This record gives sequence, C-alpha cells and structure tokens, in this order.
Amino acid sequence: MRYLITGGAGFLGINLARYLLARGHEVVSLDIAPFDYPERSRIAEVRGDIRDRAALDGAMAGVEIVVHTAAALPLYKKQDIISTDIGGTRNVLEAAAAHGVSRVIHISSTAVYGIPDHHPIYEHDRLHGVGTYGKAKIAAEEACLEYRARGLCVPIIRPKSFVGPERLGVFALLYDWAKEGRGFPMIGSGKNRYQLLDVEDLCAAIYLCATPPPGQANDTFNIGAGEFTTMREDYQAVLDAAGFGKRIRGLPAAPVIWTLRVLELLHVSPLYKWVYETASKDSFVSIEKAQRVLGFAPTYSNKQALVRNYQWYVENVARIQGQAGVSHRVPWKQGALGIAKRFF
Repeated sequence: MRYLITGGAGFLGINLARYLLARGHEVVSLDIAPFDYPERSRIAEVRGDIRDRAALDGAMAGVEIVVHTAAALPLYKKQDIISTDIGGTRNVLEAAAAHGVSRVIHISSTAVYGIPDHHPIYEHDRLHGVGTYGKAKIAAEEACLEYRARGLCVPIIRPKSFVGPERLGVFALLYDWAKEGRGFPMIGSGKNRYQLLDVEDLCAAIYLCATPPPGQANDTFNIGAGEFTTMREDYQAVLDAAGFGKRIRGLPAAPVIWTLRVLELLHVSPLYKWVYETASKDSFVSIEKAQRVLGFAPTYSNKQALVRNYQWYVENVARIQGQAGVSHRVPWKQGALGIAKRFF
C-alpha cells in the first residue's frame, strides 16, 4: 500500500514512517519541515503546507491511505492553529476525495474533551475544547464527520499524550532535569492518574484503522496506555532510571496555576493552559472500544513509555543541544522554570 503521512517529518510522522516501512509499505511524507532522518532515501518527500491545495494534490498521486498527523500545536499563534488545524484538515479531506483515496485516518486529540468531570472518558462524551487548539481539534473532527457522511472512510483517533523516540516538547523538561541529577516539580500532589501512550502503540492503533474493512474502522477511537498508576509514581520512574536518587516534589496546585497564568501572559511560561490546568487532575480515557472493535492491545505502560523516551533522550542529547521551539521535535523553552531548576 502507498501511504501519505501529513506532518511526516514530525515526531509521530517519523515513527509511523518507520512502522510502515518495516511492514513493506510505500511512504510519502508531506511536511513544511525537511525529512532529515536516516530513512530519507526510503520514502518520497514532498515539501509543502497542508494549507496549500496544490501541494496536497501533488502528494496524493497514487496514494491509497492518508494518515493526517499534521497540526499546529497549542504554542503556535492562534491564526496558524485555526488555518492549519481546521482549514488544513478540510484541504486534506477535499484532496483525498478528489484523488479517490480509500480512507483518511485523522489524528485528533483527547484535548477535545476539555477538563472532564468524570473518568474514564468515553468516545460519546461531551466535547469541550479548552483554548484555541482544543476548539480547533473539535472543528477538524466535525469536518471529518461531514466527509464520512459523504461516503469517505475517515477513522478518527483521539490519542492521549504520547511519548517515545524523537519526542521532546514538554517532556524534555523532565528529561533534562533528570539527566542533570535534579528532582522535578509537579503541580499538585501527583496522586492523580494521568494516562499517557507510547508512540509505538499509537502506530499500531493507526495500522489497525488502516487494515480492516471500512465498516469496521470508520469510527472514532480513544487510544491510550492500558497500564498506568499515579502521575507521581509514573514520572518517578524517569528519576529512578537517571540513578541520582532524586524525587518528584509536589507543589500546591492553586498558587502554581495562578503563577503559570501570569507567566503565560508575560510569554515566559514553558507550559500552555491546557497542560497546567489539567496536570493536577485525573485524565484517562476508556480504550475498551478500540480493544473490542480493532483488537488494540497496548504494549507499553506509562512507566515503560516514559523511560524508553528518556533513554532515547540521553542517547541523543548532544545532537539536540541548544535547540528550542514549539513543536514536539525540539525541547520547549524552559522559561521561568530554568531559574527554578537550581532549587531542585
């Protein structure tokens, strides 16, 4: 099969490309960023923006399945989030329909649930996006449902925050502090349960949406780890792997959140609203539907996924030294946390 991965040069994109190549498939990457990985010679690269219909038309030639991972993340400018996550998704769907693509697998987010009042969260629960990103993800799903109603097979995946090789972003804060032999602060007591997901398990879920008959896959699925404990216990596994005997330190949630709100207004917060507003709360979804309908069976627990990502970070830290940005491919700027680090 010939797969097009929008956002193919991103963290999920490269992991999915490797997953598909290992199974004998052809891969096309469409991204505004260069596909600068060792697998470059094994894929077809199209440099372009999903907001550019001509670029999409060029990338769609001969493609049977599209996996739509490209998105403007929460730290991007508001207008870029709206034009990319909503307008870009519509472009992908329109181009796929025009080129006779058999199915488009849309990677959404559990951010569409906002801050729920119960757990676990099910696919039929109310959608309530927090901030521009959450609202845009809901609008993108609505576009997918429109095209699903027109006859296009559009599986929608709502993954929990996922980690693994090549993942940096907000998790680079934890890994950097752990590697330097420091403890790590946590908003609240850390006794809340916060489900994560290994990128390898996410790739498996995507593949399970690509391979069965359309009637089986043409639905919406939560995807997350099957095994997770409290946030304090899961993140402590990284500090234990670092080997310095350091501990996770809980901080009172309310004053920390208010401080981060102020820092965000001053543009020196390393976290965006949905992260710091939900970090001290339970956050886990039911994956029963994906298990029952798709046969999804996650391999990695929260602890295993975090430690696997940390080990990759340690092995590659020299290469990524000095990088910073707003995507998952580079570490996020530590901002005011860089000053607080000395106290841990």
